[in-house]
Amino acid sequence: LMKQGCKDNPWQSVGLRECRANGAPCLLLQIALMTVTIFPIRLIIVAFMMLLAWPFAFLASMGRSEAVVEPQCLWRRVVDLLLKVIMRLMWFAGGFHWVKVKGRKALPAEAPILTLAPHSSYFDAIPVTMTMASIVMKAESKDIPLWGTLIKFIRPVFVSRSDPDSRRKTVEEIKRRACSGGEWPQIMIFPEGTCTNRSCLITFKPGAFIPAVPVQPVVIRYPNRMVSSRLCYHTQTWFEILWLTLCQLHNEFEIEYLPIYTPSEEEKGNPALFANNVRRIMAKALRVPTTDYSFDDCQLAMAEGQLRLPVDTCLLEFAKLVRRLGLKTKSTEQVLQDYGRRARKLEGQKLSLEDFALYLDMPVSDMLRETFALFSEHEDNTMDIREYVIALSVACRPAKTLETLKLAFMMFEAEQDGAITEAELAVILKTALGVAELSVSRLFVALDPTDTGKITFDTFRRFMDQQPDFAEDYLYADNETSLFSTASRLATAPLKMANGICPKFSPKDHSSDYTAGLLKKHN
Repeated sequence: LMKQGCKDNPWQSVGLRECRANGAPCLLLQIALMTVTIFPIRLIIVAFMMLLAWPFAFLASMGRSEAVVEPQCLWRRVVDLLLKVIMRLMWFAGGFHWVKVKGRKALPAEAPILTLAPHSSYFDAIPVTMTMASIVMKAESKDIPLWGTLIKFIRPVFVSRSDPDSRRKTVEEIKRRACSGGEWPQIMIFPEGTCTNRSCLITFKPGAFIPAVPVQPVVIRYPNRMVSSRLCYHTQTWFEILWLTLCQLHNEFEIEYLPIYTPSEEEKGNPALFANNVRRIMAKALRVPTTDYSFDDCQLAMAEGQLRLPVDTCLLEFAKLVRRLGLKTKSTEQVLQDYGRRARKLEGQKLSLEDFALYLDMPVSDMLRETFALFSEHEDNTMDIREYVIALSVACRPAKTLETLKLAFMMFEAEQDGAITEAELAVILKTALGVAELSVSRLFVALDPTDTGKITFDTFRRFMDQQPDFAEDYLYADNETSLFSTASRLATAPLKMANGICPKFSPKDHSSDYTAGLLKKHN
């Protein structure tokens, strides 16, 4: 289950729910007993340790400049040691009784940047508290009670979401510290930029590699039987993760410091190549594959719109192709509306590959063929451009469900009454979710209680206002098998693209002959 997640969705997680589904009554009994016995004691000790650490971190942070390197005087060295001890006791109380460390941590002058992966949990902070290295964090983190003071003590590089120039400033600050000759503390960076399920390494962001200095790769492992410490974006809260972790008798944690990686001249001029080569070494040490999913794909997978994407959505693959075609950055609100108006004028007319290229004003290429294949009808190898516009809208603004549906209705609605049919609603929602099969019958009945056979966007919008969880109640519940299938079913799903990730958008049934031909074409 853990390894299959990468191929379908690097952000899908497994934990208590999968433990129950796979029949582990002893673990469930353990959680129940620990909840009423050990859990509250551990929670109190962890909270006490954080309270104990706060005054030391506060005093050591007072009057210290965030921009100037200051000598580490004796009393601050003592505080640093005390905080390491207190933090280690805190992790011990939380069930991390010992931490297995492999390899040797490089000195700041040897490798000013430590790249850690995979990033999957709040508990990835363990190596930070063990070394008191600096990290890159969002500026809002310093305002968190208690924890924010500890964060400020390690002198992190803060990233401000409200500052449009924040990315450039962050990279410049990392370069300044990395090129200080070891005067600044080492910087620990999680180059994935987001949490994954540990089953693969997604594309590394280039920030840690732009300074073109030697880096030391560091890999993290959690060899626990039940991986409760892993973030699960759709089903688990931070307290649930804390609760499940503290309810385990022992939590295993491993850190391995790999040999220092010194970039070549070519890598110094190409941070993406540098990052990819380091990622390859770390993936080999972890014995996991790499994937070209990225932080942007994570944003799409985690979007909190009313139509959350299923595990086996085709839109992650579509978004990758769109970025490689250079279209996403150009796809502003105005461009999407223009695409929608042009698609409406075609009134459902099917386009060939050449027509699709003309529509996007770009030459036919292998990537364009792959994109076209996601939408093409099997009988005559054509596509409905409206499906492409809907998918593009979701990829560009994943949390804005209402705007995407409004655009979709505008393209599909009849000129006479501005309404769409049940079949058209099915196409819209299948495309917006990136799945091959979807039943919308019960939803359509709720939208059309008088049985007119048609609905308007205003009707749908009023329904969404009255039923904000309509997708949970009318789509996900009715389509649980097809939308949120288990990894074992996905591993044998017959209608996958050749890359093993993405089912077709097309609502048509696939003949076995055509499917074989499509796989041959893409291979």
